[in-house]
Amino acid sequence: MYFVLDTRYLILMSKQYPIQKSEQEWQEQLDSSSYQVLRQKGTERPFTGAYTLNKETGVYSCKGCGSPIFHSDFKYDSGCGWPSFTHPIRPEAIDVHMDYSHLMIREEVLCAACGGHLGHRFPDGPTDKGGIRYCINSVSMEFGK
Repeated sequence: MYFVLDTRYLILMSKQYPIQKSEQEWQEQLDSSSYQVLRQKGTERPFTGAYTLNKETGVYSCKGCGSPIFHSDFKYDSGCGWPSFTHPIRPEAIDVHMDYSHLMIREEVLCAACGGHLGHRFPDGPTDKGGIRYCINSVSMEFGK
């Protein structure tokens, strides 16, 4: 779900993603940490994720549906405590929505295939790579070589 602000109203909108499952199906498929992040928009603690320091070559896919999201060629160490990327594997791989939770204004990054919460993006990435930092939870992804 996301919000659209028009000149007079805040409207709750819901997008239908190609991969649809019941909450029970998601809970059965995902471990508790991945479910909390992907389906309940949680965040893993910084510097605890399995992929934060991963330097291997390969593709990071959504743990919920297996869709390719990021390639290791676009990964860098931002020092923030979560895996960071300069851009997705292709623009259509993600959805970006405004996130006003926790008294902050951020851009939430979602899997475009299943709507799973992956993390957030910020305008403080490397300027020579577009200036965007995708800050992604390790538990929301799987890595394949």
